[in-house]
Amino acid sequence: MPHKIGFVVVSSSGHEDGFSARELMIHAPTVSGWRSPKFCQFPQEIVLQMVERCRIRKLQLLAHQYMISSKVEFYISESLPEYLVPYQAERFRRLGYVSLCDNEKTGCKARELKSVYVDAVGQFLKLIFHQNHANKYNIYNQVALVAINIIGDPADLGDENNIDSREKLIDHYLGHSPHNPEDPALDGTFAGRSDYISPLDDLAFDMYQDPEVAQIIRRLDERKREAVRKERYDHAKRLKQAIADLQKVGERLGRYEVEKRCAVEKEDYDLAKEKKQQMARYRAQVYEQLELHGLLQGEPETQRPFALPLQPLASPSSPQHWKAVSSLPRTEELVVEDTFTGPVLQEKPLASSPRHSAADQSPPAAGPALRSHEVLPYDERPLPVTRKQLGEASAEPEVRETDSDVRRRGVSGEPEPLTEKALREASSAIDILGEALVAGAYSKTWSCREDALLALYKRLMEMPVGTQKEDLKNMLRASVFLIRRAIKDIVTSVFQASLKLLKMIITQFIPKHKLGKPDTTHCVERAVPLLLARTGDSSARLRVMAVNFIQEMALFKEVKSLQLIPAYLVQPLKANASAHLAMSQVDLLARLLRDLGTESSGFTVDNVMKFAVSALEHRVYEVRETAVRIILDMYRQHPALTLEHLPPDDSSTRRNLLYKAIFEGFAKIDGRPTEAETQKRVATKETEKQKKEEMKALQGQSAELRETQAGVQEKESEAVKLKSQDSHGRKAAPPDTPEIPDNHYLDNLCIFCGERNESFTEEGLDLHYWKHCLMLTRCDHCRQVVEISSLTEHLLTECDKRDAFGKCSRCSEAVPKEELPGHIKTKECNPAKAEKVANRCPLCHENFAPGEEAWKVHLMGPAGCTMNLRKTHVLYKAAAPQQGKGPAAAKSSTSAPKAGSKIPTPKGGLSKSSSRTHTRR
Repeated sequence: MPHKIGFVVVSSSGHEDGFSARELMIHAPTVSGWRSPKFCQFPQEIVLQMVERCRIRKLQLLAHQYMISSKVEFYISESLPEYLVPYQAERFRRLGYVSLCDNEKTGCKARELKSVYVDAVGQFLKLIFHQNHANKYNIYNQVALVAINIIGDPADLGDENNIDSREKLIDHYLGHSPHNPEDPALDGTFAGRSDYISPLDDLAFDMYQDPEVAQIIRRLDERKREAVRKERYDHAKRLKQAIADLQKVGERLGRYEVEKRCAVEKEDYDLAKEKKQQMARYRAQVYEQLELHGLLQGEPETQRPFALPLQPLASPSSPQHWKAVSSLPRTEELVVEDTFTGPVLQEKPLASSPRHSAADQSPPAAGPALRSHEVLPYDERPLPVTRKQLGEASAEPEVRETDSDVRRRGVSGEPEPLTEKALREASSAIDILGEALVAGAYSKTWSCREDALLALYKRLMEMPVGTQKEDLKNMLRASVFLIRRAIKDIVTSVFQASLKLLKMIITQFIPKHKLGKPDTTHCVERAVPLLLARTGDSSARLRVMAVNFIQEMALFKEVKSLQLIPAYLVQPLKANASAHLAMSQVDLLARLLRDLGTESSGFTVDNVMKFAVSALEHRVYEVRETAVRIILDMYRQHPALTLEHLPPDDSSTRRNLLYKAIFEGFAKIDGRPTEAETQKRVATKETEKQKKEEMKALQGQSAELRETQAGVQEKESEAVKLKSQDSHGRKAAPPDTPEIPDNHYLDNLCIFCGERNESFTEEGLDLHYWKHCLMLTRCDHCRQVVEISSLTEHLLTECDKRDAFGKCSRCSEAVPKEELPGHIKTKECNPAKAEKVANRCPLCHENFAPGEEAWKVHLMGPAGCTMNLRKTHVLYKAAAPQQGKGPAAAKSSTSAPKAGSKIPTPKGGLSKSSSRTHTRR
């Protein structure tokens, strides 16, 4: 008969802190499950190893309410996963995949329970999670899995079971044993069918039932099936009714548990105590009404201790059934959330189970806020049971408990008796504090452990002044013994109680009774190593609490003078230490170094620098970064001594980025420019020098151009006068008519683009030619300013790099010689036309109309050259609106000529060839 199969997590591609994939090995209402790292890469994968080779019949996945994978793939293998045995990836066989709902209809307040029926044999199961569904809650794009359940049969028993089934079938038809109590037909639940799966093995049963009630239901179900086999139908009917009633009780107790947990998180301990008592009263009342004592008592030969695990790892009928250290039923865990299932597994012969109603699974969802990922799971959660194969000796003797013991603890909340090992271990503490208090500190119930510490706190506070010193010291040592045990506790409230008790002993108990420094030293030396170990805990909340308390304790006046804690912090980091532990240690050292300094504090320049320099080589980036910060803090106080522990500041040392950052930090502290600032200044000076040289060269070109313009103007004036005399004969101009000098026409005018501007003085024109004129450009190779129309000629004949260029026979442009063979194949190389037929633009490589005016239209017009980088909308101020403003406005306006219009030039014109010649010099 298929049953729940236990498994262990072999590997995972990653997880968020506190949400390891090993959480999937536990089935209980308060499990956190697995979460992928924040902003992880997809797909993510998890590999599970089942406790034995088996035939999987059913897989169940409980998805997170908002960290939902869009698709989950299943693979199965008979042997080790591929990452353990390289080059054998074919060992995994793909079964198919399921698609998960995006949960938008429920507002991300319910969880999807997916049940998939399969038929595959193997021992390794791999799950691959694809990209998450996006929603407003999943801000880090994570995927999560709360729980997974595997149901199947041991594959090695298939042949034997088939033989037994054939023999029973033959006997049944031959009538040899018509009334055999083993006949499956007599079982009203049809549990005798080979494919029957018990509802108690379903994942929903463990995830949404009170743990203690779930244990009792399993026990009663066994007795019911036993009664049916013995034909005790009245007893079976009573057990069936009791099971139905207990399922409702489990849900109600779960609601009470949620209310109690919420009260604990809000630190409303009065309400929590009230809820605890309410649960105890209700539980006792229900047990009495159901006559539970009588129902759990069977025949003498069938009585067994009540020690069923919450998550059986193997069927009792399996030959590979493992012995288990008995786990006690617990009553303290439940998270109430809705569940639902989704569509069918695709691509392979897999089928999903029918949809489960949310009302049938659990009470209404309390939302994601009921369980914070920072809260450490309580130890009442059913942990994985340590199991060993037959023939191996158990490390500890099994603890067997009777039903009456379980019921007594469940109703009264009293701690269970101490085991022999605990009695031996805590014998001295029992002699001083009493067995009742120590039993509470050793209890498996977290509330009993917390109550024991609070009772000890009260007892120490009430001890009168004048008590014998020996009694006080014995009480202190016994208390420290229990504190050490509580510091290791995984329950947050118990850990907090231990810190509270330790603080009271150091700051109040010892000063009040005038105990000496050796007693304070005893407390610190016994507690600090354990507290430092907790700074590496997987729970961020516990890490923060431990780090903050160590810092606080180091500043106690009773502890500060002992200089003990700094000695622990400057110990070198262990290579195999966890990343959290290393980060917490360096962070603590940095904090206390600022608080205590290096004068009579336990910190010295020598031990701090040795620690920091060794931390620079740690594998974790945050540790190295904090070590750099510690070194800089030390340099501010002791610069000379700090430099003695560092290598010399030279180019070889600065190749290490950490040392480069350290030495640049030293420069900032000293007020010296850093290497980067020095390089920036040098680069700025070189840039300014280059600009000055370019301006100087441009000014020389402009001076030559102005000389040329003056000569041209004189020739034009003479030509105009001669022409005027020839046309009017000997008539002289009227003496009263003033003559307008033509040589002022070119003032404030760019002769290349035709733009007139009052700012076009000698310097203004230089700047205009250098940066803004649309008809000019700067050669990228020699930095000369040349006309765009003559750029090709310049590159071939006048440029300093002219030897590196050659003329393309097809497009007639200047192309680097090494690029000529491949240039003809590019789109830019379109055939050029004759100069009389078309002009050729060296910027956009296009042919356009011939003539001088066509160059202005192409380079300055809005529909012209698209590669002229100087063409901006600033140079195209609308000329049309200016025309209607009258002569004054037209005279003062500054605008470029319209595309296609003739640019005004001096009478007689300025030849383009002359302007080119002087510009290129």
